[in-house]
Amino acid sequence: MRIRAQVAGDKATVRVLMAHEMETGQRKDAAGKTIPAWFIQEVSAQLNGKPVLTAEWGPSVSKNPFLQFNVKGAKAGDKIAVTWKDNRGDTRTDEATVS
Repeated sequence: MRIRAQVAGDKATVRVLMAHEMETGQRKDAAGKTIPAWFIQEVSAQLNGKPVLTAEWGPSVSKNPFLQFNVKGAKAGDKIAVTWKDNRGDTRTDEATVS
C-alpha cells in the first residue's frame, strides 16, 4: 500500500492506494471458466494505535482501490496504520507518519 497523510488545520487527510486484483467472481477467463472471487472484505485504520476507521467492502470495489478519509486531532509525527483483509484470509498492514 502507498499511504500519505498530511495535516491541514486540526485534521489530517489520509490517502491510501492499495494493490489488489479485486475479482468479482463473475468474469470468465479465455477458456470460459469463471475466475474465483478475490476481494478485500475489511479495511481498518488506526491513529497511534487507536481505531479511527472500519469499513466492510464487497466485490463491487474496483481493482487497486483508492481510499481517502480525514482524521480529526491528528498532528505531524503521529502514526497512521491501515490494514486490509480479503476473502481468502490474506491480510496486509502498512504504516505512515503524518506530515
